[in-house]
Amino acid sequence: LAYVRRFAKVARAEMQRYGIPASIKLAQGLIESNAGESPLARRNHNHFGIKCFSKHCKKGHCTNFTDDSHKDFFRRYTSAWESYRAHSRFLEGKRYRHLRELGVDYRAWAHGLKKAGYATDQRYAQKLIRLIENLGLDQYDH
Repeated sequence: LAYVRRFAKVARAEMQRYGIPASIKLAQGLIESNAGESPLARRNHNHFGIKCFSKHCKKGHCTNFTDDSHKDFFRRYTSAWESYRAHSRFLEGKRYRHLRELGVDYRAWAHGLKKAGYATDQRYAQKLIRLIENLGLDQYDH
């Protein structure tokens, strides 16, 4: 809950600007960053597991973390808030932009993210929905 209190305001602001339900953003942040406690979140301020695909990174742009392979590079951000904005911009991409048509239907968003390939976990949508419902995160969507 401390994580939710810390990031609810930024999640709502991002929802207003980008149309991503705050509940989805908070649930993804909770899962992907282990409530802000993962090494990726603590060292890189990366709360959404956003990878770096650039072939010409400047020093400090990304770091290598062991994930699915030894070649997984993840973006480094100067703050968690910068990570939240990068996540919003990431979801504006071709692969995910159609989800904005779903409004604030967090269940549809959860299934849409999974279907579009956001995570490899086959239960990702169910995990997001369960977290949103258990913590009442949908209150931030209104």
